[in-house]
Amino acid sequence: MDFNTMDEIGNDTALTKRDLVTQISKETGITQLDVYSVIQKALDGIIDALKGGKHVEFREFGVFEVTERKARIGRNPNKPEDVVQIPARKVVKFKPGKRMRQMLAEK
Repeated sequence: MDFNTMDEIGNDTALTKRDLVTQISKETGITQLDVYSVIQKALDGIIDALKGGKHVEFREFGVFEVTERKARIGRNPNKPEDVVQIPARKVVKFKPGKRMRQMLAEK
């Protein structure tokens, strides 16, 4: 799958789910509705695993995991004298795999 020619399928600054569905459908001959369904199920599975406290690992692509961000104090950039308490929260962290790092380094 070659996403280097993004001009053909949409926005050249971001790859959207719609772009991905269109590209896969063109390359495989599978209907866009079926491709969309599979992609959505995969994304839902990733979310469910993360919600369940698991990390999601795709060999050579990368690892998604949930980490806890500590509570902290922030400031309003427009009014620096205003102090805002930012509560602790969970965030998703992504660590790229070896193959992804190598491919990005080639660019």
